[in-house]
Amino acid sequence: MKKIWNFLGSMQFAILLLVILSLACAGGSFLPQGLSFEEYAALYSERTAGLILALRLDDVFHSWWVLALTGFLCGNLLLCNLLRLPQLLRRSRQAGEPAHLGAPTVTVEGVRAPDALFSRLRMPKAVESTDAEGRTLRVSVKHRTGLWGAWVCHLGILLLILGFVLGQMTKEEYTVYGVPGQIKEIAGTDYALGIRAFQVQREEDGFVSQYTAELTLYDLSTGEDVLAQDTTASVNHPGSAFGFKLYQNSTGDAAHLTVRKDGATVQEAVLCAGESTTLLETPLKVLLRAVLPDYDKAPDGSPIPGYAYQIDLEDSFYTMNVQPEGEAIPDFQPYEVFFSEAQSYTLIQLKRDRFTPVALLGALITLLGLFLAFYLQMRRVWAVREADGSWTVCANSPKGGALFAEQVREAANQIHS
Repeated sequence: MKKIWNFLGSMQFAILLLVILSLACAGGSFLPQGLSFEEYAALYSERTAGLILALRLDDVFHSWWVLALTGFLCGNLLLCNLLRLPQLLRRSRQAGEPAHLGAPTVTVEGVRAPDALFSRLRMPKAVESTDAEGRTLRVSVKHRTGLWGAWVCHLGILLLILGFVLGQMTKEEYTVYGVPGQIKEIAGTDYALGIRAFQVQREEDGFVSQYTAELTLYDLSTGEDVLAQDTTASVNHPGSAFGFKLYQNSTGDAAHLTVRKDGATVQEAVLCAGESTTLLETPLKVLLRAVLPDYDKAPDGSPIPGYAYQIDLEDSFYTMNVQPEGEAIPDFQPYEVFFSEAQSYTLIQLKRDRFTPVALLGALITLLGLFLAFYLQMRRVWAVREADGSWTVCANSPKGGALFAEQVREAANQIHS
């Protein structure tokens, strides 16, 4: 049983798990995700499509076996840390004991003032005792915490993986698009998103430099006392509200549709490109395909936008054309159908991951572990008093021993000169 526990907490098992997870991630990157059986069958074959769906290769990163492998990896890291904890505590406690000083990487004989050497090396105050032969011994240990670098790094990686996996399993993600003035309910939630303004910032040469949306997120779960938080989202600068991150994801064309009869407006709607609406009680649907900002020119040279539209009759294609600003779509008597107010809509992605703080904490702890491992390397210097009254100074360091040995020799030469 002990051998099994040791293997489950070993580096070999961790490497095996990492190799399998790496292959899974590579497969998930090359294989199209989220397709139907028919789509996979068209790409490969029916047998391959069935295998893909049976092994959940259509959603690799949320499949049970990838989650199981991730769980085993977390268990491996946790077990590795638990198995090493008693040894690390013992090594840290015994680091300055005469019986556990280890072999020196440098020895300097004939030192008259060992305390001066300790000081020049910036070592802590030495602890005096005796060695196995009864000689006076002074020991100074620096950076014991460096022993904990790998252990702390493993703990950080464990939290990082847990935070990421739990976040992926429980995250909320929604997409909302619209134009300023609209309030859109977020399907499946108790929230609604209001779009107060949307600006497209351009450089002097007309190149778009930034998209910025001014937003209000409403919490409708509180009944009549609706809570609201304002935020701003632009490209690479997401907003925040009620624990959600709001990303300015995309934009596109939109226009205002007006239907009149006998000069009176009987229907209005705002359509984004790709959206359609049914005309009153008729079986006709009008779909806005795109806005052409420079479709025509006015007598004064100003551009007249055009609106590419499509009309379907009972879900079957009927006709399509481009309607200039100010002109009605023909053949709809007694109705007049107009497109106007060409504008841009904003597409906002809302994401909420409650385990992001766990992942961030894991990242910080990992960095701390790397700092301890690489920058706080334990150093031990001890001096033994010889019969003639001089001292023999020894030193070692588990990492960077050659460099530390050179520093000890240089410090000894300086106090002797």
